[in-house]
Amino acid sequence: MKFLACALTGVLLIGGAPAAHATDVPSLTWTDCRDGFECATAEVPLDHRDPAGEKIELGVTRKRAADPARRIGSLFINPGGPGGGTDGLVRYFAENGPAELRDRFDIVGFDPRGVGRSRPLACQTQAEYTQAWAESSARPRRDSFDSAVRTGKAFADACQRESAKLLPFVGTEYVARDMDLMRQAVGDEKINYFGISYGTYIGTVYANLFPNNIRVLALDGAYNPHTYANRPYEYDLGQYQAIEAALGRFFDWCVATKCEFGGGDPRSAFVKLQNALDADPVVKDGVFAGNGATLTYNVQSELGGGRGAWPGIAKGLVEAQNRTGDLLAVPGVRFLSANTAVECADRAFQKGQLRARLTIASALAPITGPALAYAVPNYDHAHATACTQWPVRSQSRYAGPFSAAGAPPILVVGNTGDPDTPYQDSVALASTLRSGHLLTHRGEGHTGFFQSEKCVAEKVTAYLAEGALPPQGAFCED
Repeated sequence: MKFLACALTGVLLIGGAPAAHATDVPSLTWTDCRDGFECATAEVPLDHRDPAGEKIELGVTRKRAADPARRIGSLFINPGGPGGGTDGLVRYFAENGPAELRDRFDIVGFDPRGVGRSRPLACQTQAEYTQAWAESSARPRRDSFDSAVRTGKAFADACQRESAKLLPFVGTEYVARDMDLMRQAVGDEKINYFGISYGTYIGTVYANLFPNNIRVLALDGAYNPHTYANRPYEYDLGQYQAIEAALGRFFDWCVATKCEFGGGDPRSAFVKLQNALDADPVVKDGVFAGNGATLTYNVQSELGGGRGAWPGIAKGLVEAQNRTGDLLAVPGVRFLSANTAVECADRAFQKGQLRARLTIASALAPITGPALAYAVPNYDHAHATACTQWPVRSQSRYAGPFSAAGAPPILVVGNTGDPDTPYQDSVALASTLRSGHLLTHRGEGHTGFFQSEKCVAEKVTAYLAEGALPPQGAFCED
């Protein structure tokens, strides 16, 4: 199906100045792309300040509503990251999501610029990134800070070398502007959106740029937008503490259940394992394959799976003691290239605070903090060493306001045991948004929807389909 280009509602404003030309709405030509899903490519401005200039192509996936007679419109979804492609989540929702959403919405996802099928960013090669991890450790060393600054600069320089043309234009404001063009391209008067993790920040920025273009907006595993964008060290510290606390609860569970790792003292066993792997890294076929730092990175990633992931973590740690298993693997550079680049575009780090802030993070999260803070730039809270040396000025940084004045009620979901997006950030977002409405999940793991199918998922579905909000102060506990 094609939609007419050249539709426009108002004049595009960026930085207080009107754009020189109207922004054309993309024309989408849908083609079959396996198992009843449709794919298209959308052309949007590379630089929204120059809408008539160079374009960037964004990959789009759609599954049509199963019950066309009851169709509401399109439901845009984003899995977060930054760096997460949308194709997998569209397919999950369309095949396994709540029936009410599958029946009544076209499930739509577009890969944000720099991600997946939307001109993916490149920085270091996997071999270069692997070598940087080989030089990292789980415990702080005398040269940890200097090493982190060197690896941060090498990573940032590689992003500039490989992605110079795209790098200034990958921040979240432009993603939000892309999404409003997508809304128009699929023919929806108002947007229906479900954002997860970093996807909540996309939704927050969208709500502030286009508050009158919203039907429903659900944000699960939220960012505190003020600290994320404008006080990033403060934001990151909350994440360091949340990861450390989640690991501590895993250790407590391990003791209570007599899990297979640690012989009754999993905390000491974990630190011993970190040290052993740092002293004698795993090498396969002459290539570095893991150490205490990569172990720590992978464990913090697995903690997002909640209680259901804990037995697998215990098993993986036993495998790591035997120098095998996925918990030793070197992280993939492709996802983390976009993850780092988008956050460096979005956030205002002060270089003069770097040493002190990394020292504080390591002190407050002594088991996991040093491995993540002083390694090569990796996941969300471990970008400061690159961002303080970032080689370009972002054209797409959104610094506020964040109240979304004029928007309809917005549902915010927070999980009290979330190791990735700490619960207090969801509380902060719900209070920052004038129409914010908080739903709390009391449990473990990242976000609420995927941890609570019987409660959070049902309430989010009711809101998306009918606009029905849960009572103020409602909570779920599965």
